[in-house]
Amino acid sequence: MHSLPATDFEIAAWLRLSLAPGLKPAALRLLLTAFGLPEAIFDETQAALAAVAGEAAARAALAPAGPEFDAQLDAVLAWRDLPGNQVVMLDDPAYPPALLTMPDPPPLLYIKGRLDLLHTRAVALVGSRSATPQGVEDAERFARALSAAGVTIVSGLALGIDGAAHRGALQGVGGTVAVIGTGADLVYPSAHHALARQIAVQGAILSEWPLGTPARAANFPQRNRLIAGLVSGVVIVEAAMRSGSLITARLANEMGRDIFALPGSIHAPLSRGCHRMIKQGARLVETPDEILEDLGFTQRPAVKAGSAASLHTLFGESVEPPKAPAHPAGPSAAEHAATREDAARAVTQAAASSAQTPTAEAQQLLAALGHSPTTLEILAARTEMGDTALQTTLLQLELAGQVTMLPGGRFMRASHERPRLDQG
Repeated sequence: MHSLPATDFEIAAWLRLSLAPGLKPAALRLLLTAFGLPEAIFDETQAALAAVAGEAAARAALAPAGPEFDAQLDAVLAWRDLPGNQVVMLDDPAYPPALLTMPDPPPLLYIKGRLDLLHTRAVALVGSRSATPQGVEDAERFARALSAAGVTIVSGLALGIDGAAHRGALQGVGGTVAVIGTGADLVYPSAHHALARQIAVQGAILSEWPLGTPARAANFPQRNRLIAGLVSGVVIVEAAMRSGSLITARLANEMGRDIFALPGSIHAPLSRGCHRMIKQGARLVETPDEILEDLGFTQRPAVKAGSAASLHTLFGESVEPPKAPAHPAGPSAAEHAATREDAARAVTQAAASSAQTPTAEAQQLLAALGHSPTTLEILAARTEMGDTALQTTLLQLELAGQVTMLPGGRFMRASHERPRLDQG
């Protein structure tokens, strides 16, 4: 073994235990409670360890380090010495206190950025990777408002709701923590490289996984338990019935954390998970202030008069949801069509102009479509378009390759992903 300063020896001991195959965090905690520091565990007999944590844990703890261990230790020490990086051990005063209330806190944490954010009031904001435009907007707005009140927003750096939560939180004083399912030296998904860089500077990135650990499906439920452990409450914005967000909520509930869910349309697949959580006792919330009040967090500090209106909007206080922008003066020609012949003529004109820049109606309709299969009736209700204008605009978007018609008379935005025909 290397000739190292004491702190490096300590890291080596903790790293050896954290890498021991088959030694689960809960069993390790039992051993640490009984014997103290890792060095003391290594000095015990297998029988003594087995009496506390079982035969399998005892064998795993005393197994010699693998041939790659020295290289792994060198990599950890080199990573720790980079600006902004920290390796925090379970016995370190800097270890996040909220995680100590878990039955199985990780022995080692790899942290990039602001360690202080792991000692603050925090709320998790999570949801679907394939979020709707409305869901993304809600997540960003709620995160921005909670962060403005000094609350740290915790999420998982995934696409969709997680990314929106981090972006919103970065705009407030509360900041954000990204708990990731890979090694702290990697970014997943790759589309979030720029966001991860910003979080590493203004917020914090946290991982329990050894450096170099790639994204594996099995890692993410374990990542979710850390998200749940760090916070006082979990807010679910959008979630399908089988969803990692619901795993986070279940784990948080088991740890005694509060669960909040934003309701949605009964027709929206990504509202079903939220509605299920509400049926099971989650608090239905419509504004960020409800979350602050429920958790007993003090309200945001006074702000300058000029910014009061914008903060009220962020918090959803006495402000109606923003309406779609008004159309230019007067209705469109298509909306004047009162007969089938006029409608047919309007559709023909739309077909001829399909390659042109989308009209205001087309942009409004695309926004109303979101990313879930949607019926004509729902689109009519969302856009308040006349029947003829709706049909005309849909055809224009279909011909332009921006909308796909699905079986059952439903419509969906065209994308690189195959649409799921079982939604509706």
